[in-house]
Amino acid sequence: MSFPRITAAEAVALIKNGETIGLSGFTPAGAPKSVPAEIAHKAEAEHAAGRPFVINILSGASTGQSCDGELSNQHAIGFRAPYTTNSDFRKHVNAGEIAYSDLNLSNMATQIRQGYLGDVHWAIIEACEVERVGDKAHIYLTAGGGISPTVSRLAKNGIIIELNAFHSKASMGIHDVYELEYHPHRTPINITKASDRIGKPYVEVDADRIVGVVECNIPDEARSFKDPDPITTQIGQNVADFLLDNMKRGLIPPTFLNLQSGVGSGANAVLGALGQCPEVPNFNIYTEVLQDAPVALMKQGRVLSASACSLTVTNECMKGVYDDMDFFRDKIVLRPSEISNNPEVIARLGVCSLNTAIEVDIYGHVNSTKICGTKMMNGIGGSADFTCNSYLSIFTCGSTTKGGAISSIVPFASHIDHTSHFVNAVITEYGVADLRGKCAMDKAKELIKVAHPDYRPMLNDYLRYAERYGGHTHHCLSAAFAMHDTFLRKGDMRLTDWAEYVK
Repeated sequence: MSFPRITAAEAVALIKNGETIGLSGFTPAGAPKSVPAEIAHKAEAEHAAGRPFVINILSGASTGQSCDGELSNQHAIGFRAPYTTNSDFRKHVNAGEIAYSDLNLSNMATQIRQGYLGDVHWAIIEACEVERVGDKAHIYLTAGGGISPTVSRLAKNGIIIELNAFHSKASMGIHDVYELEYHPHRTPINITKASDRIGKPYVEVDADRIVGVVECNIPDEARSFKDPDPITTQIGQNVADFLLDNMKRGLIPPTFLNLQSGVGSGANAVLGALGQCPEVPNFNIYTEVLQDAPVALMKQGRVLSASACSLTVTNECMKGVYDDMDFFRDKIVLRPSEISNNPEVIARLGVCSLNTAIEVDIYGHVNSTKICGTKMMNGIGGSADFTCNSYLSIFTCGSTTKGGAISSIVPFASHIDHTSHFVNAVITEYGVADLRGKCAMDKAKELIKVAHPDYRPMLNDYLRYAERYGGHTHHCLSAAFAMHDTFLRKGDMRLTDWAEYVK
């Protein structure tokens, strides 16, 4: 007996104002597209008729334009967690129109199980296949794991499947689906190397919980990657040199470390540069997102295996993976986010984390989410999951942005996502600030050395002013945000006049 086929409009007719939907996927990879887009159409019609219609959205990470973008543009999102990168969504959040909760991705499924985020009414899951096996249904996910097993199990009203023909059935078996137990009865997660499998290749649910299957053929809403530029290329070389030096000094094992890399063009370029460095040994990846560069490195034999939560790749790269699944099947494992980002596993495996900073202050605190402390750029994602538990945690960033008008190294971070306790190194195109084993004031000297030359005198001036106040960490509070304030008033941090701020 097959599952009932329904249209996206018929599926959306079941969803009521104020209900909460749980989505598959992790980044736009594996996120449903047909049903969320139809929800946006319903919201537009309901609002035009003068009726309220908003929903709450829980996901593994970000989604694409058809969900976060269109729904926020139609004022259809009441509450959203845990992560997003969509520019339209960002605009509405920063306008105060959406209640957005930024959470560590490893803890999202747990918070749903604990009931902290309220009831889940519907699970909308993208699949490449769904099979009935007796009274059970086996849902084969597409390009992302996310929180799919948790929301599928807990959705009170049922599960809507988006059967997306864009994703090849040849990928069946690439997922390793495993859900953590409730506290206090959790057992150890038996992963001792990146390629280990501990679960099932599908999400298993009671078959009668699937209310319908919506068929579609829609490509993932993947972002393209910028080509490496001189700055990202130099940062990548600096990362490689730093890791090789650590290996030669015996600070990391001669077999190298499992690598984690964040999402985006910069992270993709850095990992690509590492793979092109012949002195770096062949390595394994334990990460949350697998992007184009490491997939190419797998074909070259440089990446031996990769564990992730999603294939966050361009559609061209995705097609290449699907066309060559005989090669990739035993090399790529896609997991739920609470496993891919799990602190226990990250600490056990010995991971080198490579994440991107918006800004770093001179004492090593990192802002990775907010511009000038207020405007949300993106959620924290999984960067804290890895930073706090890695063998070696690295943040990379270009030394400036906005054509040099903003320094990435500042006296005091305008928002702090990662405290200095967990940040081992900061790497820009100007070198490496190795913060390990250093006191606060020595960290400041290291970080100023990797700032842009235009800003080093300013930062040293700030340190001299701050020394008047003493203490373990020197700060002149009246001047700590002077560079940010100058940018907001004049459009360029280089115009900072310390005399305006130092009292």
